[in-house]
Order: sequence, then C-alpha cells, then structure tokens
Amino acid sequence: MAPNLETDLVNQLIDVRRNLHREPELSYEEFRTTAKLREWLTEANIRILDLPLATGLIAEIGLADGPIVAIRCDIDALPIEEQTGLPFASEIPGKMHACGHDFHTAVILGAAILLKERESELPGKVRVLFQPAEETGHGAESVLASGGLKDVAAIFGLHNSPELPTGTFGTRSGALTAGVDRFEITVKGVGAHAATPENGVDAIVTAAQIITMLQTVVSRQSTALEPVVLSVTRINGGFTWNVLPEKVELEGTVRTYNEEIRRNIPEQMTRIIEGIAAAAGAEAELHWYPGPAATINHAEWADFTKEVAAAAGYEVRDIPPQMGGEDFSFYLQQIPGAFVNIGAGPAYPLHHPQFDVDEAAIEPAARYFASLAERALAKLQAKA
Repeated sequence: MAPNLETDLVNQLIDVRRNLHREPELSYEEFRTTAKLREWLTEANIRILDLPLATGLIAEIGLADGPIVAIRCDIDALPIEEQTGLPFASEIPGKMHACGHDFHTAVILGAAILLKERESELPGKVRVLFQPAEETGHGAESVLASGGLKDVAAIFGLHNSPELPTGTFGTRSGALTAGVDRFEITVKGVGAHAATPENGVDAIVTAAQIITMLQTVVSRQSTALEPVVLSVTRINGGFTWNVLPEKVELEGTVRTYNEEIRRNIPEQMTRIIEGIAAAAGAEAELHWYPGPAATINHAEWADFTKEVAAAAGYEVRDIPPQMGGEDFSFYLQQIPGAFVNIGAGPAYPLHHPQFDVDEAAIEPAARYFASLAERALAKLQAKA
C-alpha cells in the first residue's frame, strides 16, 4: 500500500512541535532551535540564506524570477515553569513554550515543505522566516537589519489563538494588536523614621499619588474614541515596617493603537510625575522604553488572507483589536501584508504555565500558509 503523505506530514509536524517544546530557548538564546531548523530544512533540500543572524534564519523557495513574498514565525520561549504534565513537557527548568511559538514554527516549517514540493511551479520566490526574540518586542528589527527581507513585496505572519476553536481563522483590516511601551518611574524622597515623617519626604505617598493621577492620561488627556491602557504593574519601595524609604520604583506598560496618542503619552506622564513630586518636595523621573508599534494590517492583504482561509475550509471571523503586542508590526511598517490568528483552542491563556495548543490545528495551518504564499505570488505576478 502506498504511503499516506498527508498522515506522514501530520506526524512529522507534530514531532517537530514536540521536539521544540521539550527544549525551549529564550530570546536571543535560540541556538539549538536554529540548528534543528537548519537540519530539518537541509533534509528537505530547502536553501538557507547566508545572513548575519546569530539566531533564527531565513530560507528561500522558488526558482523563477518574479515577486517575493515572506511568511514568518517566531521561535523563542518564555521564562515560565511549565505545569502541563505533558509527556513532552519542557525539560529545561524555568523555560516553556507558553506562547505557542513551537506551534508557529511547526506550521511554517510545514508550509516550507509543501512549497518545496511545488517549487518549479511557483511564479516567484517565498522567503520563510524563523524569527528570534519576538518576546523582547525587538527581534524583528534584527531581521530587517540583516537584509533578509530585501525586495519582499508582501509578508504574512500568524499567532495561535486559545480563544478561537480549532478550525477557526481570525484577522481584521487596520490595527490588530496594540503598540506596547514599557516605563519605569523612580521617586526619590528623604528617608525618615515612620514615627516622625515630618523629618523626611515620603516617597511612598508621592508614588501613590503618581499612580492615581497617571490614570488621567487615559481618562482626561486622551480621546474616549481611541483605546488607551496604562497599567502600573510593579511597586518596589522600603525594607522594613518602621522606616520611610528614600526611594520607590514603579514599572508598567502603556498600550495604544493610535501613533499620535502614543507619541504624546511620555510628555503627559512626565508633567504629572514631576508636578506631583515637586509639590511633595520629592524628585521623580520617567524612563521610557519604546516597544513595537501597533500591528496595522493592510486592508487589501487582510481581505486576501480571509479569502484564502475560507477556500481552505476555515470558519473565518473578523476579530476585534487586541491589547497584546507583536513585533510583526515592524515588518508591516515597511512591507505590505497581514497578521492572522489561527484557532488552536479552547485552552489556557497565552503565557500561562498550563498553556497548550490543539495539535490538530498544525497541519491545516501549514497547508493554509503554503496556499497563501503561492496565491499571493500569483496575485503579485498578475499585477506586474
């Protein structure tokens, strides 16, 4: 009896996913993962581009001159102790594929294998991107700096969605994920005994007032028509019960879709922070760490991804914007394209120690991305 190629691919991609899941690597440390990908791609006779990337890689499929499209996955894991109890659970203490990047990698590797089978028929080339360090919010920048996406006319990426059931596909035109920025605030007062606060400047009270007033950036300084989230997520101050500390540290994040609002927020926060500190006789300073901007899907390509998904048998949904971040936004600032969600749930939320994906979603997503890349080439070729 002839081998069942579809079953072989399903098993191969599940094995790939489980192999990666057992040995997760954090951002910029994905050396074993990159070596595995090189081995698997070489076995499939898929050429790998020679690029100045320490981790991650880009492969290329296609023989004909013509347009170039790219499909992207991310390969890094998270500093989380796994609690799934799976037989292929992480073997690396304190590290886990809790965001499903092992799923993404298996999907895009599968798409590459399928595209290789049709290489002579492709009306152009497909760059297959295995990106490092997405969890830092800046891995995409190193890929762009490498030159590996030069001349790419359209780019597509995916994220698994534990909120969407398997067999469901979701995306939208415009903003899909939010811009993600991090901030730190240092409040400096004068330490004193808790029994004689008048002899010091209370950094804790000052910090508390700053935390409360920062919410006016959202409620009073930004239009209600544009979503903004400002969250203080860490407070560190003091070392004992009867001493007012000299310093308090705050940390948090701001999430936005509108780039103009995003640019204004650091100045708005600085006015509040410095004003409250001055009124208290303290000092305060904002440290701003910009992350990726909002992921803005190009309407033409977002609609195209949905057409291809419907043809592939997915239940297609136009999903609402998400406040999570994604450094795929850096690509979309330079290259037209779209980012999509593939249902692989229901499951625990992303970044949860018991997170898992439905492996039945891997092979259909691989076939989808192979079809998407080939049909995008044909669409671009027809425009030329």
